[in-house]
Amino acid sequence: MAEIIIHQEKIADVDAVLKLCPFGAIEVNDGKVAINAGCRLCRICIKKGPAGAFELIENDAPVADKSKWRGIAVVAEVTAGKLHPVSFELLGKARELAEKSAQEVYAVVFGFRLAPVAEELLDYGADKVVVYDQPELEHFRIEPYTAALEDFINAFHPSVVLVGGTTVGRSLAPRTAARFRTGLTADCTILDIQPDTDLDQIRPAYGGNIMAHINTPRHRPQFATVRYKIFSIPEKCRRDGAEVIQRKLAPSALGSGIKVLEVKPKPPVKMLEDAEIIVAAGRGVKKPEDLAMLHELAELLDGQLASSRALVECGWAPAGRQIGLSGRTVKPKLIITCGISGAIQFAAGMNNSEFIVAINSDPEAAIFKIAHVGICGDLYSVVPRLIERLKGSMA
Repeated sequence: MAEIIIHQEKIADVDAVLKLCPFGAIEVNDGKVAINAGCRLCRICIKKGPAGAFELIENDAPVADKSKWRGIAVVAEVTAGKLHPVSFELLGKARELAEKSAQEVYAVVFGFRLAPVAEELLDYGADKVVVYDQPELEHFRIEPYTAALEDFINAFHPSVVLVGGTTVGRSLAPRTAARFRTGLTADCTILDIQPDTDLDQIRPAYGGNIMAHINTPRHRPQFATVRYKIFSIPEKCRRDGAEVIQRKLAPSALGSGIKVLEVKPKPPVKMLEDAEIIVAAGRGVKKPEDLAMLHELAELLDGQLASSRALVECGWAPAGRQIGLSGRTVKPKLIITCGISGAIQFAAGMNNSEFIVAINSDPEAAIFKIAHVGICGDLYSVVPRLIERLKGSMA
């Protein structure tokens, strides 16, 4: 593991050195310049600091034998006996990565009475479906689920483990990665793989202002979580020789400090991620009452109304309607953005939409760079005309 050491004798101006780090990681302790836990190893202090004052040292750390770690594993998530759609999306991506690196695809699933689920996973390209089917695993509890995933990894040694960026996945993935002292990249938007099985994990960083390219070359397995609707669900295709493997956890591994007393199903709601048509409102909307106009447009199209972060922060729209890095990721057949500039934080949540129509009065708006159709105009003029045309076609 790399670290930066400081040669105190080469620092003449302490105040100037303290200003070098954009993360505030350089400080003075006991009269000496030191680096705290805020260090990102960006190396600005080495490049811009006094000559020779800061030195990067690469410590010899254990390196995993990559030949012993083979396979792309997908953690399939089951709720109320049904697979979460993100499981199929990840299997499609895993199949793509496996073809590029000559590896097998594993699907690992935890729960109770999972025979139908296992067959369904075989239909989406898994070479092996590893099933932990025990009554104690019927409901998600972090301790036994982590024990099951740890058992799977110890038994099959997958090089890569892909987990859905769901409530369950965001709890399970980091806890398991910590047990193997390996890396985890959350909310990846792009995944690729090298011939030596190093995973290229790409995700927005620093508020979406850059795309970070992350590798874990020294450790295995490599963990990544991916949100729902980032990748596409593949066509059904059962592999020759695909099989289901049953495994059991020892009773001692099934213990938990959590006891499930009752499960109450949530009332059915229209999820924004499942919408095929979306009308999205942005900062160009002048007052909350004007959202009724966009809601009418969405209803005429049999779609849903969404918003950018700006309207959520104003209290004009609920957080569940927000699209973007800090909101929902969507991939509808059609999205119409109204008064949205198209900042990267928003675009990252919807740029995989099949067809994007952008309405904005600023001809230089970033949204036009990703839109399939751009309408440069005032939404208060354009939207009423769209509504009028739609009503006319329905008459």
